Amino acid sequence: MSDFIAILSHNLWLFLVLCFLFASVIGSFLNVVIHRLPVMMKREWQQECNQYLQEYQPEFAKQIGEAKLNAPIDNYPAKYNLLLPKSACPKCGAHIKPWHNLPIIGYLMLGGKCAACKTKISARYPLFELLTALLICTLAWHFGPTLQFAYATILTFGLIALSGIDLDEMLLPDQLTLPLLWLGLLINISGTFTSITDATIGAAAGYLSLWSIYWLFKLITGKEGMGYGDFKLMALFGAWLGWQMLPLIILLSSLVGALVGVLLMVFKNLNRGNPIPFGPYIAIAGWVAMVWGQQIVDWYLGTL
Repeated sequence: MSDFIAILSHNLWLFLVLCFLFASVIGSFLNVVIHRLPVMMKREWQQECNQYLQEYQPEFAKQIGEAKLNAPIDNYPAKYNLLLPKSACPKCGAHIKPWHNLPIIGYLMLGGKCAACKTKISARYPLFELLTALLICTLAWHFGPTLQFAYATILTFGLIALSGIDLDEMLLPDQLTLPLLWLGLLINISGTFTSITDATIGAAAGYLSLWSIYWLFKLITGKEGMGYGDFKLMALFGAWLGWQMLPLIILLSSLVGALVGVLLMVFKNLNRGNPIPFGPYIAIAGWVAMVWGQQIVDWYLGTL
């Protein structure tokens, strides 16, 4: 293993090519996670609600009727998870052939259309695959074949999945944020990105920073300005990067969010009252802070 790492260290082009190929394949799987995980969660919520009604509100459950309680909430097969059923066209149901499932290339081979019914395939699928590959190649260039690169890659995969789900569903699942938060604390026991003390303080400070803003905004306006998933995402970055990076992440995410919000209002006639997912902006800011955060802070302090 050490010899292979040495080869990659001395042949950066080979390392980048391998990272691009590997990340594009994972990017294809992340598309599956973004689409299927919310469906799986909604089904789980339905089962929990039904179980609660049957155990604690049996009379009300009888009024509703067992058929309505157990009625499917979507049109997907009964057995539905991250692996099954196989990928198929949502329009005609034709299974996608293995060579058409190749990241980026498969989309180009099909011309962006289903091979069977010629229905247009969303460009977001190859774009997410390409985005994943480019981000991982950036990490490879920055960190090289190191342990930091391996951990940063895992975090990047998680952030892409979280951002995609938040854009679609306005949801940051605990199934992703909490494991990544704990992983950040564990890897920093050995000081991978920061000290374990700074990571622990960062996790608490990250959560409480947005939690405080949330309650202050709610007390002033009577409205909820963000969700609890945003608090956990900020805690995640505190656990990975330490409390010192939190001000930069908050600043960058606010700037990106404000810029995108203005553009949406101008070009898409978005009303001020319409909710906008804040998770992707935190994810972008946190990723930038992980890669270039210290350089940005040093540059800023040097300009004072």
